[in-house]
Amino acid sequence: MVITSDFEIGYLIIASALLGVILVGALLAAIHLDRWHPKLVGAAIGALVGFALIEAVPLIT
Repeated sequence: MVITSDFEIGYLIIASALLGVILVGALLAAIHLDRWHPKLVGAAIGALVGFALIEAVPLIT
């Protein structure tokens, strides 16, 4: 996929943050790590993974 605008980058980061909320937040809630809010931690991890993927994919192809 070719990313040509800031809107597309923002969309991908938001989409990965939402996936992080769902997947990582559910995982942290399931193993009862409630010291920090699981959905907030999941969103942060998802956004960081999304940003890393956006930066790494052009280097791979």
